[in-house]
Amino acid sequence: MNQILDAILAPDSTREDFAALPLPESYRAVTVHKDEVDMFAGLSTREKDPRKSLHVEDVPVPELGPGEALVAVMASSVNYNSVWTSIFEPMSTFGFLERYGRLSPLAKRHDLPYHVIGSDLAGVVLRTGPGVNAWHPGDEVVAHCLSVELESSDGHNDTMLDPEQRIWGFETNFGGLAEIALVKSNQLMPKPRHLSWEEAAAPGLVNSTAYRQLVSQNGAAMKQGDNVLIWGASGGLGSYATQFALAGGANPICVVSSDQKAEICRKMGAEAIIDRNAEGYRFWQDEHNQDPREWKRFGKRIRELTGGEDVDIVFEHPGRETFGASVYVTRKGGTIVTCASTSGYQHEYDNRYLWMSLKRIVGSHFANYREAWEANRLIAKGKIHPTLSKTYRLEDTGQAAHDVHRNIHQGKVGVLCLAPEEGMGVRDEAKRARHIDAINLFRDDAPAQRTGTPDRNA
Repeated sequence: MNQILDAILAPDSTREDFAALPLPESYRAVTVHKDEVDMFAGLSTREKDPRKSLHVEDVPVPELGPGEALVAVMASSVNYNSVWTSIFEPMSTFGFLERYGRLSPLAKRHDLPYHVIGSDLAGVVLRTGPGVNAWHPGDEVVAHCLSVELESSDGHNDTMLDPEQRIWGFETNFGGLAEIALVKSNQLMPKPRHLSWEEAAAPGLVNSTAYRQLVSQNGAAMKQGDNVLIWGASGGLGSYATQFALAGGANPICVVSSDQKAEICRKMGAEAIIDRNAEGYRFWQDEHNQDPREWKRFGKRIRELTGGEDVDIVFEHPGRETFGASVYVTRKGGTIVTCASTSGYQHEYDNRYLWMSLKRIVGSHFANYREAWEANRLIAKGKIHPTLSKTYRLEDTGQAAHDVHRNIHQGKVGVLCLAPEEGMGVRDEAKRARHIDAINLFRDDAPAQRTGTPDRNA
């Protein structure tokens, strides 16, 4: 690994130099273990601690197959799917790996007693398999997390509809929280040149997810002037939705849970902000009954912020806790677009407000290659910016996942893999200088780390 890192850090390394590098037999990776899937039995979700289930260990370098690439990972990041994997909810990911392993002899590589996790990366291509022509050793890349086989006709209008669509590093093995990752070549995209490794790794999953959900014709097809209600507007996903709304001429109504998060939204350029904790919204009376009076109070507050208008689009991802309110406050003919259920998968809403007002609920899951490419292109152009707030070392990934699990973070949390320190990998200093305030917005406003791990941004 030292030879690989030296080649990446050397300013004059060539494609031939990278192609000639010997691959190591093993590499360090963040894993969960199949024999530990019951370790949190009997505990509530909140009590489950990723620091106990995530391991950093040496694992063998996987065999490289046709249409694939091995990438030296300089940096990665933590997503909610990393948290779900670490606490084995809503199910163990080893079921995903077992099913994938039955697909073909090549897919069998993924069915192992350990799972290398992680669905983001920024790094350098080391090797490409047969049939890969667009990418070469030495290319600086980021990876989106859509893994598809495309042997069925179903996926050829929208690859997200491929029957064998999976999320890399969650439903497949050899993910990005590691020193080396195995990806399909059609996951690769150019690394934005004005960003450091950790900044470039941060947007991937959430940026592409927000793009499809909000901007794409496969999602809400947002247009200029739309009022867009964004739950968790300063979080890993919502912070990109807020930027897309602002960049696209829409009006984001940002829902946050603290004054500090509200200030982040203001600095992004949002004006309509609801601090749901300060204003005391409680959409559920108890475990089984929602409170429609709170829906109405919430809708009234939205209209106060929009000049009397209801929202055209609701950017939904909390799920059970908020979904009834989301359906209620959407305007007649409007759209509720949902990509997750971080507060619970069993949604309940009053269907009268849906069918009689001709509203739509649209399911949205990650993004196809074209959508991911367009989302990354906006990052590269400096139209959308990373929302990185903290960066951890690879060995501290358990703490990073713990912070995301407990929601004591802003924006995205990064992880240095091979990169020895932050700030490396910038190739276009002039563009970076033009956007430096936006790049550092979340980093500068990140709260002091409330754990035993040093704050690397201090």
